[in-house]
Amino acid sequence: MKFKKIIKILILIFVVIIVINIKSIFKSFYPIKYENQIVKYSQRYNVDPCLVAAVIRAESNFDGKAVSPKGAYGLMQIMPDTALWVAENMKLKDFDVERLYESEINIAMGCWYINNLNTEFNGNIDLVLAAYNGGRGNVQKWLNDKEYSSDGKTLDVIPFGETDKYVKKVKTNYNIYLKLYGDEIK
Repeated sequence: MKFKKIIKILILIFVVIIVINIKSIFKSFYPIKYENQIVKYSQRYNVDPCLVAAVIRAESNFDGKAVSPKGAYGLMQIMPDTALWVAENMKLKDFDVERLYESEINIAMGCWYINNLNTEFNGNIDLVLAAYNGGRGNVQKWLNDKEYSSDGKTLDVIPFGETDKYVKKVKTNYNIYLKLYGDEIK
């Protein structure tokens, strides 16, 4: 009888400890690595740092040396052609694709690119993320196709399964990062 009471008390204490530390526990599963660079470039390019962290988590899980099967590089998984276009628009001198492995360059370019997509798609996060993953040209085509967009402004259906999954994954990550860090990083 006494043993059961001790077990109940220990379980209660354990539950209280978990409840008190729940945010810290979740942060260990959803860290923000490269926080200084994410904050710096998200401020510079007017992008929510929680969104940048969510994209990085979905793209590379914070692995700066990641290379996708399709040939995208670094933390934010930027394709070489996109990187060259972004570098030209950012006026980066002597840019080489290998620099995408540098966290500073990759995050700066990724934030610039998200901002550029934000401008094109009027801040519609679904369209921005679909374009980041599936290509802005594809998103424009889908918006002009009644099969995918009933109003020409939003997507009812994302025809690329990978892109549809990607948008949902980043938005889930984004909501988690907002809850865990939204008040802390800006």
